[in-house]
Amino acid sequence: MYTKYYGLSKKPFALTPDPSLVFMSETHQEGLAILKYGILSKKCFLVLTADVGSGKTTLLQALVSSLEHDVHLCHLNNPILRRDEFFSYIAKQLGLQWDGNKAMFLIEFGNLLKECYRKNERVLLIFDEAHVLPIDLLEEIRLLSNLEEKGQDVLSIFLVGQPELNERMSDDRLLPLRQRIGIRFHLNRFNLEETRQYILFRLRHAGARHLNIFSDDAIVEIHQVSHGTPRLINIICDHALLSGFAESKPAINADLVRESVEDLHFPGEENPLPVASQTEPDRGRLLGVCGGVVVVVLMLLVVLEMLPATRGISPLGRILPESLLQYLRF
Repeated sequence: MYTKYYGLSKKPFALTPDPSLVFMSETHQEGLAILKYGILSKKCFLVLTADVGSGKTTLLQALVSSLEHDVHLCHLNNPILRRDEFFSYIAKQLGLQWDGNKAMFLIEFGNLLKECYRKNERVLLIFDEAHVLPIDLLEEIRLLSNLEEKGQDVLSIFLVGQPELNERMSDDRLLPLRQRIGIRFHLNRFNLEETRQYILFRLRHAGARHLNIFSDDAIVEIHQVSHGTPRLINIICDHALLSGFAESKPAINADLVRESVEDLHFPGEENPLPVASQTEPDRGRLLGVCGGVVVVVLMLLVVLEMLPATRGISPLGRILPESLLQYLRF
């Protein structure tokens, strides 16, 4: 509808991931490099996390499209399955027989690993949306790695999901799995400059005759509201272009972006748009550790005050009244 008005050959901000149209920010370049390294490094288990809409699925598609023919791939992006369905899917993807017998599947899977080792090939299992995998299936995934004989190192298993995956993995029952994770990586959202470059990248690939369709203040507004989330950037930009066309605006400014965001705002939603909370790695654990350190230090100071040999140092004498110090001394 608005493409001709803005001199575009197609809609630049489609929501469907397109592996041929991947904007590689610094964190996405690093993420793709780590995924490729995970196949070659023989680490077996890799965990990749990203906030909702940050481009992990697009990144996985870019990885899959770059794989050589010597990689046997099973990519599961809907892991809410029963156990039998889970093994049936893997068998189908890897060309193995499945008759409902788990024992026979394990034998065939083990034989596949041996054959790949003989041919210098690899097996890659990618479990997307892994944060919703039940504990029992995560344990089944771990046990699949036990079928590799020592020295084969042909199997790579990628667990990809939202940051909740880290919470799921903290379950005591998954300690053996956690000990096998060789690589962890979190895919960050775009910063302001990456948001700018992403919008220009999308416009350029949509055949834009000029790249100043979005003003600088509009891009700043888009970044602030989306928190640098690619999916939300697409939604905002698409709606802003539609609104700009309806109002005959040759360029998109910050006011028009704010109008578009208001139209997209879900009633009752605290944020203007449904943005995931900014991930802070183990903040609670960090506070707990700091608190524990403070307690230990205070206990040591009290002990120093109580011992006759160290009273002359008296670090607590600078912060505690003499009456309390006399109570500690004996």
